[in-house]
Amino acid sequence: MTADTIVIVGTGQAGGWAAQTLRKEGYTGKIVLVGDEPHIPYERPPLSKAVLSGEAPAESTYLIKKEAFDELALDWRPGVRVTAIERAPRRVRLSEGEPIAYGKLILCNGGRARTLQVPGADLPGVHTLRNIEDARALGRALLPGKRLVVVGGGWIGLEVAATARRKGMDVTVVEAMHRLCERTVPSEISEYLSGLHAKHGTAVILGTGVSGFSRDARGMLTVSLSGGRELLCDAVVVGIGLIPNDELAREAGLECDGGVLVDAQCRTSDADIFAAGDVASWHCAWAGRRMRLESWQNAQEQGIAAARAALGLEVEHQPLPWFWSDQYDANLQIYGMPTPSHRVVVRGAPESDSFVLFYLDGNVVSAAVGPNSAKDLRFARRLIEQRKVIDPERLADPQVPMSKH
Repeated sequence: MTADTIVIVGTGQAGGWAAQTLRKEGYTGKIVLVGDEPHIPYERPPLSKAVLSGEAPAESTYLIKKEAFDELALDWRPGVRVTAIERAPRRVRLSEGEPIAYGKLILCNGGRARTLQVPGADLPGVHTLRNIEDARALGRALLPGKRLVVVGGGWIGLEVAATARRKGMDVTVVEAMHRLCERTVPSEISEYLSGLHAKHGTAVILGTGVSGFSRDARGMLTVSLSGGRELLCDAVVVGIGLIPNDELAREAGLECDGGVLVDAQCRTSDADIFAAGDVASWHCAWAGRRMRLESWQNAQEQGIAAARAALGLEVEHQPLPWFWSDQYDANLQIYGMPTPSHRVVVRGAPESDSFVLFYLDGNVVSAAVGPNSAKDLRFARRLIEQRKVIDPERLADPQVPMSKH
């Protein structure tokens, strides 16, 4: 292999889109795709929903069909880890096989599920959910009439809770913070989520941590809570966030801070190394700060941007953040980054199943959030991106079509 080779580390959504984009842009050189999973690149959102419930096979998450993947003519290394980046000779070392020289390197190696550092956290029946194998293992435990404890009231935890309830399980969510999704959504949306899960029979315990797990001779698990209460269940899933896999970059001397630091061209502190997806930390102009954006949208768009930048094409990765979550019959979408300093304008009734909350900076919409309001939110996205001055009273009036703003 020559130094013209482009190596992509990670076979998730960002890595898959990076590989496809290189070919789409006309790159005919060697592309080596290295990933520690046996699967071709796939999307993760369905793992907590359709794949977990058994409604869809794991293969349905693949970015492209196997035949189309083969047509990319990649040097695919499944089940192989990159163990070191050697920047001076520009090569990567692998867990098996000879080192690979690279001209450009794209890091799309994502992150891993954060685990609880408490007694019993490694017991059988205590699950995390990050990859296809995790979804298969947890799915086998989701049985009607059984009891599930979900540790973590964030997006993954709530989606798993909704899936388990729909399968007929008795579900309890335990969240250490004082409201659901406290780190990512305003209080109005936390209240909506609490009501949604209560309506579907999910018990939610807030402001309470977990001190440990134990397992009896029958195989039943006991979850010990920080206040002394104990919950008996058949299975546990821990959904308390993600740790970025930035160790490779750190050991290679790349600048990192809660992820691999990149610019708007997805370039790291080494001009020949790029990063994208859950492992990358970049300055988001919409949020006004550096951040990692763990979303389907960012994994795809940043993977594309990194590939184009590696080819020397013009790139400016600054998409408006967009996130969505499906729970029960609700589809919740978020555009932009709501903050406590924003003025809130409500369109529709928050106690209903469909409404939008607009977050204004002056009379300019900076963010919008709402359940089951996809059409209104598409117009909201335009308002945000255009930074258009609006009339808050008209915006709050459902009788005024969003297209008229």
